[in-house]
Amino acid sequence: MELKDLVKALNNGETIVSDSPLHEVMHRTSQEALRITAELNGSYHEPDEVRQLLASLTGKPVDKTVTMFPPFHTDFGKNTTFGRRVFINSGCSFQDQGGIRIGDDSLIGHNTVLATLNHDINPERRADMHPGHIIIGRNVWIGSNVTILPGVSIGDDSVIAAGSVVTKDVRGGTVVVGSPARMVRSVND
Repeated sequence: MELKDLVKALNNGETIVSDSPLHEVMHRTSQEALRITAELNGSYHEPDEVRQLLASLTGKPVDKTVTMFPPFHTDFGKNTTFGRRVFINSGCSFQDQGGIRIGDDSLIGHNTVLATLNHDINPERRADMHPGHIIIGRNVWIGSNVTILPGVSIGDDSVIAAGSVVTKDVRGGTVVVGSPARMVRSVND
């Protein structure tokens, strides 16, 4: 099994069974992500160097308009895609095995957690992992200390209030708040 096999399985929503060949690939890939994030977080880097490290982490180009303030944490890295003019503030953690797509012009606040894996609820299968993507639309503002759970899509122009826990899809152009996050208004109100 190779990384491409794992990413395909993850993007198809397949369960990654504990101690399987795909699970082994996931762990090997995690070691590379931990090495790159240690380099990213270990000292100051100019913005271009941060983008180069992000490109190495994701395995794909990162647009020159992307800005990230470390520290940043991920245990995978190979299934995140950044749009243009994305800003990621310090302290964020992306568990991206299930896939994270961040749309153009989106802002992600301090200490945001994007989690794309759930473990099996059955105690006998607890180490099995169930992926679910996170899709963040265009021009989304995510406040500080937000947690977004697997399988969630956030519509364009939405605002996720600080401290929210997002457990279900967010309609475009809305403001959500709380745990679990609920819509409180339109951005145009």
